[in-house]
Amino acid sequence: MANIKDLQKNIFQNLKDRFGWHNVFQAPKVEKIVVSVGVGKVKDKNKTAVIIDRLTRITGQKPSPRPAKKSIATFKLREGDIVGYQVTLRGKRMHDFLEKLIHIAFPRTRDFRGISRTAIDEMGNITVGIREHTIFPETSDEDLKDVFGLAITIVTSAKNREEAAAFLEAIGFPIQK
Repeated sequence: MANIKDLQKNIFQNLKDRFGWHNVFQAPKVEKIVVSVGVGKVKDKNKTAVIIDRLTRITGQKPSPRPAKKSIATFKLREGDIVGYQVTLRGKRMHDFLEKLIHIAFPRTRDFRGISRTAIDEMGNITVGIREHTIFPETSDEDLKDVFGLAITIVTSAKNREEAAAFLEAIGFPIQK
């Protein structure tokens, strides 16, 4: 299993002819990973504490609360209420999380057949929704009643969807053909 940071160094050599790159700095790289969890309907402080604890274990970093920007009366939501938690990973933690996601979490996902190419946006970023946080090895499986989903956005420096797809496949990201 190759280290993702080492793979990024070889990507330029592998993809330079395909995209017409002339400089090493034109090759895409992962800039940051954003992991977010919504807790909009959860009013119980104990469940919120469990979500914060497990998100901290999964990412290795304390999540920051995200307040609502607008008040919406039909959802009984007031401006400033906490509607989610978010973690932004960079550097070593980002690379460690990405390796764990690719090599451990995705294979543990039930009925996993790869990530669709439509998950990559026009800016070269990919967003993956995970229904159960229990696919990560840090979470304990004994409390299955408090299962929550999370969204993972991987921000790359790719210029378009094709560069991003080729880059993600080169680092081992499971993208459908």
